[in-house]
Amino acid sequence: MEYAFKLFVFTFINFSENLQKVFMGLPASIKDWEAKMRCLVVGHIVRDVIVRGPKTEIRIGGGAYYSAVTLSGFCEVEVLTSVGRDFPQDWFDELRQRGIKLHVVPSEESTSYLLHYIDASTRELRLLSVAEKIQNIPGSGYDLIVLNPVAGEIPPGTVVEALKKSPFVAADLQGFVREPEKGKVLSREVDASFLRGLKVLHADVLEIGLARGLRPEDVEVLLVSNGEKEGRAYLRGREYRFKPVKIPVEDSTGAGDVFLAAFSHFYHECPFVQALKRAAAFTALFLRHRSPDFPMEEASELAMKVEVVPTDDDTSAC
Repeated sequence: MEYAFKLFVFTFINFSENLQKVFMGLPASIKDWEAKMRCLVVGHIVRDVIVRGPKTEIRIGGGAYYSAVTLSGFCEVEVLTSVGRDFPQDWFDELRQRGIKLHVVPSEESTSYLLHYIDASTRELRLLSVAEKIQNIPGSGYDLIVLNPVAGEIPPGTVVEALKKSPFVAADLQGFVREPEKGKVLSREVDASFLRGLKVLHADVLEIGLARGLRPEDVEVLLVSNGEKEGRAYLRGREYRFKPVKIPVEDSTGAGDVFLAAFSHFYHECPFVQALKRAAAFTALFLRHRSPDFPMEEASELAMKVEVVPTDDDTSAC
């Protein structure tokens, strides 16, 4: 009897130690679980020349940059981009400090834009230079892939490859409809049928009219933003209206890119309406702080002020 009791105690202690080792290897919080999510952002990181009145500023930009920075607080982020020797080393350092891993397609020069702001939300764009196209996606097993081109650098074949490598692919229409020619930035009508099957597609009210061969129901979620004005969102073809929270911002650069990335993350974690509200609030605060480094509680509180209304039921807001 004494032998059996000692054997039981010995077995229980070993079991407890092994169980402790297992649990010590597990994340300590929900945030740690989220950090295990792998996200890939594809698109050119850009050298932006920004002119406001008499002031000129050169800084890092591009849709891939803003989407990657947004996601860096939620998951492990990799960026597939193309830059040249003119890309400053301290910009690489900034991305790495945020834990962002870079895959770089070498180029003679980086993509660069001249952004001349008329006011906080109105700008004129000129394309100064263009880096190489992005043809192949490295690795696999991504929980989320965000395709965010700025100058036609992502061909349709790369979109098809992304859809094979992740169950959740989001994209911004902007870089697919822009003419990749130097000079004043122009947009043209495109056959957008290669974007069918995306989980999320974002466009502004002007860009979406340039996408031929694509209906709202061809993607799971279609987000159509209109700056600080009321936007539209479609869930499997059903239309909703959403009203962003109006807060004063000096610079709206990157708004659509932050909105796309934030919504994609939140939609990965929670229902559509909740994700839409959170993304709109997160974007507003990002623009105010010019950074994602603000308390999420602040975003949650602001999200409650975002109105989301299905257009077939205008009598009540969600």
